[in-house]
Amino acid sequence: LRDLELCHSLPVSIEELFLSRAAYTVMDGSWMLVLFGLPVYMAYGYVYRPGWAFYAALVHLNLAMILIAGGAGILLTMVLVYIFPARRTRDIIFLLSVVMVVALYLLFRMLRPERLVNPDAFLSVAQYLGALGAPQSPYLPTSWIGNILWTELAGQGGGTRFETALIWFTTAAVVVANVWTARLIYYTGVSKSQEARGRLRQGARALEALVRLVRKPFRRDVGAVIGKDVRTFFRDNTQWSQLLLLAALVVVYLYNFSVLPLERSLVRLDFLQNTLAFLNMGLAAFVLAAVSARFVFTAVSGEGEAYWILRSSPLSVKRYLWGKYLFFVVPLTVLAELLIVATNLLLGVTPFMMWLSSVTTVFLTAGIVALAVGLGAVYPDFKHQNVAQVATGFGGLTYMMVSALFTAGVIVLEAGPVYLLFRAGVHGYEVSPGQWAGIAGSFAGCAALSVLAVITPMRMGVQALENRE
Repeated sequence: LRDLELCHSLPVSIEELFLSRAAYTVMDGSWMLVLFGLPVYMAYGYVYRPGWAFYAALVHLNLAMILIAGGAGILLTMVLVYIFPARRTRDIIFLLSVVMVVALYLLFRMLRPERLVNPDAFLSVAQYLGALGAPQSPYLPTSWIGNILWTELAGQGGGTRFETALIWFTTAAVVVANVWTARLIYYTGVSKSQEARGRLRQGARALEALVRLVRKPFRRDVGAVIGKDVRTFFRDNTQWSQLLLLAALVVVYLYNFSVLPLERSLVRLDFLQNTLAFLNMGLAAFVLAAVSARFVFTAVSGEGEAYWILRSSPLSVKRYLWGKYLFFVVPLTVLAELLIVATNLLLGVTPFMMWLSSVTTVFLTAGIVALAVGLGAVYPDFKHQNVAQVATGFGGLTYMMVSALFTAGVIVLEAGPVYLLFRAGVHGYEVSPGQWAGIAGSFAGCAALSVLAVITPMRMGVQALENRE
């Protein structure tokens, strides 16, 4: 934080300073997890009708889990900063990113999602859903918490005192370990973090060539901003290293479709293939929205306090925002089409579904990217400490909700016509003129909704930035 140097000069103990900053970090990194997990917990409560003990356990166990996870992350960060010099941060983050990619891949393979559609191995829906259970260990706090909550749901909470004690003893141990470690290495780590980073020249020529290529479609004023964004992205290892995770996401996404044993399903094969392809549009749009939340929604806030230099230049806000939009919409459209076309080929869908999903994805991408740019301009944070935190705020949550509603609207409008055309093709009957009118109206509604999703947030963003003092 920017006031950290001032705090270090105050006559306060290291424990008080460290705990105050640790509490802020844990709260900032966990509130969205709690918010999105609340509907799941409430659904369990609605189905099982547990007593008040379940909700009390829910509150204190979530607090303990947040403290354990946050404390573990803070402890690891302190140790890494103490061991490695600041100039090696790029290499460290690269190594950690590779480890995360491997861990993510192994996690998905241990879940074996292809088992979900294997009727030879499961006889009931409950067993289907049970196949998605993640591997557990009796030595992990998550297992203890799961056992406690399931026991409370069953109304047998009296036998969980030992596991509850384990949870809170672990929480206390993590907090104490953090405080002891802070006493030993905190100030040394802070001093090392202030070291200047060495400038790498190996990729400078390639980066400048990429910048010139990206700037060609734009005029000089917008091209200068786009070029600066490209340089900032590749010089900031906390951003470009996330491309590795994005690549892992794409690989796992496609792999899951490649191992689906569709031929063994009890449902008619062509119906199952096209249904999965249709629903896959919504899934791909959700993945695209998540990627846009990290890279596109933060684009305006990424200017930082230097944004006022742009406001004092001849570049208008409208040209600035639309330049950002055009810069992001092309690569994200390519990413979305890669997911859709590749999964459709793996599923073996009909040509009609291939064209429909490809065209629909273009409209979905246009709207999702515009929502990210526009709402990012409506909810900017030019004084952020870390640009990644911008996407976890109220504006980021609003964007994810609106993009999900937009995607759902398009999918719902297309569901009826697609089903009607599919049945007509299977059974060989002709579609009546009235039905064609309804189909045309539905597709026109999708196009209108997509245009609205592009124009409205961009106008809101332009107006918000122009009215900002």
